Amino acid sequence: MTRWTLLAAFAALITISGSAQPMTLAADGKTEYVISVAADAIAPEKTAATELQTYLQQATGADFPIVDEAQAAGPAKRIVVGPSAAFKAACPDVDLAALKHDGIVLRTVGDTLYLAGGRPRGTLYAVYTFLEDVVGCRWWSSDASFVPDRPLLRVDALDTVYTPKLQYREAFYRNALRNPLFAATLKLNGHFENIPDEYGGHYRIIGWCHTFNQILPPGKYFAQHPEWYSEIDGARKPSGAQLCLTNEEMKAEFIKNALEWVRKDPDAGMISISQNDCHGACQCAACKAIEEEEGSPSGPIVRFVNDVAEAIEAEFPDMLIETLAYSYSRKAPKLVKPRKNVLIRLCSIECSFAQPLGEGDHNETFRADAEAWSAVAPQLYVWDYVTNFRNYILPHPNLRVIAPNIRFFVENRAIGLFEQGDSGCSCSDFPELRAWLMAHLMWDPSLDPDELISEFMEGFYGPASEPLLAYIELIHDAVEEAGTKLRCYMANTSAWFPLEDVNRATQLFDDAAKLVADDPVLAARVRRARLPLDHVWIQGYYSLKDEAAIDGAPFNGPEDLGAFCDEFVETANRFDVGSYREGAAFEGYASQLKSICRPPGPPPDMCKDLPAGTWLDIQDQKFSLFGQGNLAVIVPDPKAADGFASRMPGSHFEWATQYPINKAVEKLGPCHCYVVVRCDAKAETGPALQVGIYDNGTSSGVMAVTRTIEELSGPDYKTLDMGVYSLKPGMYLWFAPNKNPDQVEAVYIDRAFFIKEDQVRDEE
Repeated sequence: MTRWTLLAAFAALITISGSAQPMTLAADGKTEYVISVAADAIAPEKTAATELQTYLQQATGADFPIVDEAQAAGPAKRIVVGPSAAFKAACPDVDLAALKHDGIVLRTVGDTLYLAGGRPRGTLYAVYTFLEDVVGCRWWSSDASFVPDRPLLRVDALDTVYTPKLQYREAFYRNALRNPLFAATLKLNGHFENIPDEYGGHYRIIGWCHTFNQILPPGKYFAQHPEWYSEIDGARKPSGAQLCLTNEEMKAEFIKNALEWVRKDPDAGMISISQNDCHGACQCAACKAIEEEEGSPSGPIVRFVNDVAEAIEAEFPDMLIETLAYSYSRKAPKLVKPRKNVLIRLCSIECSFAQPLGEGDHNETFRADAEAWSAVAPQLYVWDYVTNFRNYILPHPNLRVIAPNIRFFVENRAIGLFEQGDSGCSCSDFPELRAWLMAHLMWDPSLDPDELISEFMEGFYGPASEPLLAYIELIHDAVEEAGTKLRCYMANTSAWFPLEDVNRATQLFDDAAKLVADDPVLAARVRRARLPLDHVWIQGYYSLKDEAAIDGAPFNGPEDLGAFCDEFVETANRFDVGSYREGAAFEGYASQLKSICRPPGPPPDMCKDLPAGTWLDIQDQKFSLFGQGNLAVIVPDPKAADGFASRMPGSHFEWATQYPINKAVEKLGPCHCYVVVRCDAKAETGPALQVGIYDNGTSSGVMAVTRTIEELSGPDYKTLDMGVYSLKPGMYLWFAPNKNPDQVEAVYIDRAFFIKEDQVRDEE
């Protein structure tokens, strides 16, 4: 008998309070109960009744008729749904106003079960809570659920009155956003979840965010009123800037426009009055004086927003006015306090997500800012970042911080939480688990996250859950042991995911696949969950293979990288992958991946007779390109070792072709650094190419030289010895043109290679 069968068998016997005889809702597939709903029930309460009827019928086989409350009067056994007259008479102690929009009541009185809550969503949430916690139903995703077989359904005494501290709860994942009825079962209610009114609706934030220029468009106003916009370096700016928040004339027009927005959607609940998505705070004397007085650029913002909020409150007293504490405005002001109807939306974009925000050394400044805002603001709304926006299809081991972070937010007065996940991607790092986990923790932050994760994995992946849970532990241990600051913009996993762990992760997914090989549905779920690990092999193939060669270690990566990449792309498309990063379709990225999975060319002549492990070859597949397609691009070149090279036009001086030093290079010890380059020249003399090594750890250059047209021109590549260096991760080799387009058409980088200084590994 599986754990889920046991859960289904015993869920209804949970005693929440009291010692009364269990209430038998159904026996042998039959029931004496009716579901009663008041005639004046609102739409979500009627939906709650039909949802209860549907799932009870599926679980018990019994038909629970829905009747008007007046028809159910007398001795009939009832499940009363909604805050009706019958509920109020039986539960006079319950303060319905205190339940707000989402609070719930689950109570038994005699042989009557009451499921009710605040309006509009509370009653529906009470029903879903009863179905989940008592009956044993689960909604894993929009197309994966569990309803137990319960022909005998008994319910012990219930007395739960609960109002979630987070009034606004949003898990920004595709499955919830595209399937609003599923989002309702998770008790999500955020701006983007688009839940219809009959399922309780959702919060709407007028303008969503970054609204300064939305409400006061520079295209409409700047020509006549440049003084309304930021003064930067002595000039007023219509773009890349903010508003002049001390200009009274601007404020009057802004308030007029904001009120027009609210009048069009007065039931939204919130309006965003917030800075543009850039820096550019006004530097005029009046704005700077307030900023200096308040000790933060947030000072002028909060003073301005308070004035707007006061004007809106006069006409719309229940409307919340949201503003951002984001980027340059994240630090709280010293003096001004947000008004009672102002909601500070604090953003965690700069943080590390390998450590909880409320502890550890990675996030000390954010923690201080959050606590400072909590001390002055009546309520907070947190915009939290829970994915890797630079590449969704990579492991992102931040599950261990989700629960402590949510608790930290609640402890610091947060009433709303936007967990921004990878909404555009279906092949990211366990997206269904993440949406389900975050929804449950936002509803009740006291829940045990480890128990929730285990529960979901067993329910969604079946027998494969054990190795997949081991994989989740593996990647979280790896990032913690590496001490990596796990940001929400990570290019790859090289900083924390070593070869040994990638090999082990591969074995765990192999084990998971074998356990569900005979179940097409579960096998497909495991295959999709494996795509981020496959992506690690594709991204890091050459570096991981180099590391294996240097150490003589096992290499569990693919034998044929090209075929492996083709299958990865085909599989991702089969699962409707969507975007691979924020706002970028997978299709273009797939072409990039295929280009780096080409077979490498032959080794450099200087390395052919050297012992394995004493040299490393870096061809164009391993380069990082910046400004791809403009500043640098991989192009066919028959003179290059593998027929391709990185081409940079002579019109810029950016470090557009780079190679990040990896552990394999470090293990060579002191080594000669060679580069193989050439240029297409328009002149006979002049600078052609800059080559350097930069150390991010010390923020300083290790080496930088300029090579001339005389050295590099001609159709053939030139091999240059750049000297002997001890290289380590955190450093990178870079190449740049000299911004002399009249002299150089383009420069080409074929490869770099490193040879151990004495050509023998130092064993000491």
